[in-house]
Amino acid sequence: MVRSQAPQEFTIGKLAAAGGVGVETIRFYQRRGLLSTPKRSEGVRRYGPDDVRRLRFIKHAQMAGFTLEEIRELLALDAGDNRSAARDLAKKRLEQLDNRIAELRRAQEALQRLIAECAEGKTGPCPILASFGV
Repeated sequence: MVRSQAPQEFTIGKLAAAGGVGVETIRFYQRRGLLSTPKRSEGVRRYGPDDVRRLRFIKHAQMAGFTLEEIRELLALDAGDNRSAARDLAKKRLEQLDNRIAELRRAQEALQRLIAECAEGKTGPCPILASFGV
């Protein structure tokens, strides 16, 4: 077999690097059941391309705002090809993100108002400190 055709294997360090995470993150995901823990071969655990794909899936799902529990559900759905359940989970997450964005916008607007009220040249206590109860 030509070397380039050989199955690619990764140590935990190389898996972590391929996924853009630390080794402890890999171990954490294994403890949480998101990644499997392969058996040792010659004293070293070997991971394959499927492990890299799964790790990248987890990271992308986290960037989309999914919790680890939701990611576990998505991974289970992937194995069962249940598109409607995956879509429902994504819709729920999108609604949660929309609510959080609205909260952050309200906080941003309130802070902008306080900054304007505490502009230089004005006298008296700073409304920013007063609003936080200082």
